[in-house]
Amino acid sequence: MGVRNYLIDGMSGTGKTSVCNELRRRGFHAINGDRELAYQGDPETGEPLDGFGYEHDLWFGYKHHIWDVDKVKALVVDQRNPISFFCGGSRNSVRFIDLFDGVFVLEADLDTLIRRLAGRPEDEWGGKPAERELAVRLYATKEGIGDCKDALG
Repeated sequence: MGVRNYLIDGMSGTGKTSVCNELRRRGFHAINGDRELAYQGDPETGEPLDGFGYEHDLWFGYKHHIWDVDKVKALVVDQRNPISFFCGGSRNSVRFIDLFDGVFVLEADLDTLIRRLAGRPEDEWGGKPAERELAVRLYATKEGIGDCKDALG
């Protein structure tokens, strides 16, 4: 939704939502993709999933956390704002990453990730112990970050 569009990505707990909130506080146009664009769907086709798989399997839910590509495209071509920041992560970023003028990938050490996730309420991803365990596993393998970095080439 801007003349210039930037993606702010990173693992859970690195501060994407905090950055989004701070950008908004400072008057910038910032979209929280995890709250405004995300749904559970097939990363290849975009077809929404019925909920059974991701409600019972955290890994499945993580792998199928995607953004609505048509909404991303519509926001990018809308030039009412001089700059827009899209904050969040998705498993289908390869479908729209070329639309951005730049990508920032946030990183944090493991202790910081665990502390930040442990401070979340249980209804936010990372607020439950099993979700934090998955986050630690993802941190160790760097899976998910590769989605964004691989798409950049």
